[in-house]
Amino acid sequence: MTHDVDHTLNAVGPRLKRLRLRRDVTLVDLAEQTGISASTLSRLEAGLRRPTLEQLLPLARVHGVTLDELVDAPPTGDPRVNLRPVASADGATILPLTRRPGGIQAYKFILPEGKDEQEPQLRTHDGYDWVYVLDGTLRLVLGEHDLILKPGEAAEFDTRTPHWFGATGTGPVEFLSLIGKQGQRAHIRAAPHPGR
Repeated sequence: MTHDVDHTLNAVGPRLKRLRLRRDVTLVDLAEQTGISASTLSRLEAGLRRPTLEQLLPLARVHGVTLDELVDAPPTGDPRVNLRPVASADGATILPLTRRPGGIQAYKFILPEGKDEQEPQLRTHDGYDWVYVLDGTLRLVLGEHDLILKPGEAAEFDTRTPHWFGATGTGPVEFLSLIGKQGQRAHIRAAPHPGR
């Protein structure tokens, strides 16, 4: 237990420095904003001093993060969804929108700009996927179909069909994905009147 606490506290300094540099703020500016001296902030960032709660609270407020995010606290059993993005090796960001066992899971994907000549690596797995494009252009290769989806367009498919998706050369793409790992489908309860 003590090892876990030491590890968590030792990681706070580099995280504080990254947050400050990301905001392009000097130690002097941060000292003015938090009331903590620049020399103390410097020692905290270098890991030469352990942070206290009295220091962490104003730092979290100024950096616009929660205390849990600042110290990268382990999960506590809080039932609320914790929207921590997951970055993949290919530059994609995946934001889990649900965290419940079984059933349909929701994700937001942000894929970096792709290459139009990219050769897709099709894959299969159990489940059912429903995709809705929010922004950008999504290329979806589904079996023998090579589709381009624009904002507001959706697709649904059995994931046992060989498939691949990525951004095109026009820029990044953001889309929502509802995935039923056991083959569940998203059910539409209401549809617009055909005459509208």
